[in-house]
Amino acid sequence: MKALISVSDKTGIVEFAKELEALGIQIISTGGTYKKLKESGINAIEISELTGFPECLDGRVKTLHPKVHAGILAMREKEEHMKQLKDLGIDTIDFVIVNLYPFKQTILKEGVTRAECVENIDIGGPTMLRSSAKNYQDVTVITDPKDYETVLSELKTSGKVSLDTKFYLMNKVFEHTANYDAMICNYLKSERKDESFPNELTLTYEKVQEMRYGENPHQKAALYKEIGKCEGSLTTATQLNGKELSFNNINDTHGALELLKEFEDPTVVACKHGNPCGVGSGKDIYEAWKKAFEADKTSIFGGIVTVNREVTLKMAEEMKEIFLEVIVAPSFEKAALDLLKEKKNLRLLELPTITVKPYENSLDIKKINGGIIVQTIDSKLLEGYEVVTNRKPTDKELEDMMFGLKVVKFAKSNGIVLAKDKQTIGIGPRTSKQNLGS
Repeated sequence: MKALISVSDKTGIVEFAKELEALGIQIISTGGTYKKLKESGINAIEISELTGFPECLDGRVKTLHPKVHAGILAMREKEEHMKQLKDLGIDTIDFVIVNLYPFKQTILKEGVTRAECVENIDIGGPTMLRSSAKNYQDVTVITDPKDYETVLSELKTSGKVSLDTKFYLMNKVFEHTANYDAMICNYLKSERKDESFPNELTLTYEKVQEMRYGENPHQKAALYKEIGKCEGSLTTATQLNGKELSFNNINDTHGALELLKEFEDPTVVACKHGNPCGVGSGKDIYEAWKKAFEADKTSIFGGIVTVNREVTLKMAEEMKEIFLEVIVAPSFEKAALDLLKEKKNLRLLELPTITVKPYENSLDIKKINGGIIVQTIDSKLLEGYEVVTNRKPTDKELEDMMFGLKVVKFAKSNGIVLAKDKQTIGIGPRTSKQNLGS
């Protein structure tokens, strides 16, 4: 049996290759992987020795060869396939261990050029993966180092990899290549500064964590993040204390964070069940906290608090006396953090980039049964206004009007907000039935 190994992520590859070699499997490899395996004492052969053709074009062409793909794609139970291999002098390849050029890491580098990004589009890797996955009954294909142990365990126990495991690994291949192609597509679209909605929309996300349950205990849930720069996103926050964030925690905290981003002054936003219940801005963050808290001392119970300045000990002493689910801030004074940590279940999240707003071309996506609806983010507050009253508002009243507009933008369904002195006085999210007077 033969195994072809060509990996960008070399985590655990030397140990895995040694185990395969000990099981009598011949190792074939390419480029940097071959060099690493040889340096580690593994008796690997280079791909050009298999193909009889040298790597060329700066390594752009090395595995795109019939001796590779025929060896992978030949169906072992078909006599005609096996006869053709014999006539052509081609051996089967039974294991393909491949992960792709680091395209994601490349596009995230500061100052990276388009030429560098294009050069990091893998061609041979996806081709080998797809060939191997298509012939999954006969070829074990691995893209993720986490699967090495499973494959080794089955080989050592029964001398082969089970069909169920091969099918699972096949599925992972197409997840991997679909993700890879979506990253390339989205990068090219951003390079073209194309803001149109494509005829075919492909989105890709990476799993951050699985959650204990979803909106209700019987629902499964997981958190995924966008691939790319996600400054200011909850997915990049560091949890300093408390229980794991629940589905509802994440949903509600996201709304509070996005409202907070509307303000540059020291501001505190308190939210409950996805709606703001108290918002305050002040000359310092403590004044902002007092305004947000006193705006609605009842609804804040069991709520979410987001803060755009460091949480001070004075704030923490008051916060500790209230039942809160989550506090998010760019930082915490050490004494404040130590005090709040006394509440074991209180989730404390540190997000230094808390004020970074979503990019203009970000999408607001809502799932419906059988599809999604997509729109650009609501990044504009007010484009001009007309005074229709006899008395013109004062500058102070206009300032409070703008404050209220920022808040009402995040109150669900025909919301009403009363604000004075950069503090919410009343927030009324209304349902359609209420609007009809029922």
